[in-house]
Amino acid sequence: MEQFEKTAKNKVVRGAKRATYDKQQVFDILDAGCICHISFVVNGEPFMIPTAYGRDGETIYVHGSVKSRTMKAVKEGVPVCMAVTHLDGLVLARSAFHHSANYRSVILFGKAEELETNEDKNHGLFVITENILKGRWDECRVPSQKELDITSVLKFEIDAASAKIRTGDPVDEASDYDLDVWAGVLPISNKYEEPIADQKLRDGLAVSDSAILAWQNSNG
Repeated sequence: MEQFEKTAKNKVVRGAKRATYDKQQVFDILDAGCICHISFVVNGEPFMIPTAYGRDGETIYVHGSVKSRTMKAVKEGVPVCMAVTHLDGLVLARSAFHHSANYRSVILFGKAEELETNEDKNHGLFVITENILKGRWDECRVPSQKELDITSVLKFEIDAASAKIRTGDPVDEASDYDLDVWAGVLPISNKYEEPIADQKLRDGLAVSDSAILAWQNSNG
């Protein structure tokens, strides 16, 4: 079982029993999502942005406008922290104090590198697009040269990572289990709804396979 090395940077201190450094578990949590939050410090000021991402091995790709302050700062090599979280359920305890949540979360550390060639940029955009909706890249027009020129694509190599996972029932005080208070888990899930066509869509065009499959798989 391959692990990320535990260091002072990625070691989970609070709730350490819920921590894992297993690479496959970290990758599974990343692959289950498509939006991350990137944080960094520039001139002593903290910044954080949400953005789409894609994973290829131990590399994370993100993109944005070449004029973006975030893209400009991150591509200069400032240390970056990236977070991805999935909320799986509300854990309702018998006491207000012991309410909790079931979740999967990952924190990544590293530095980003800007991609220069069209081939590399298109690969990064392909990874991001396919992570958002598998099969979509081959259904639509690829970026034009003008679009590539105004887009910054960053490659983020994972230097360190850790995950935290909580599952299961609430944990109450022993004396509270006799209270007449319902306790348990209220599950939370994300799923796709039926695709809605663009109002300007040409007549006769069927819903794309990527959207149909995502919707069908999400709804069993």
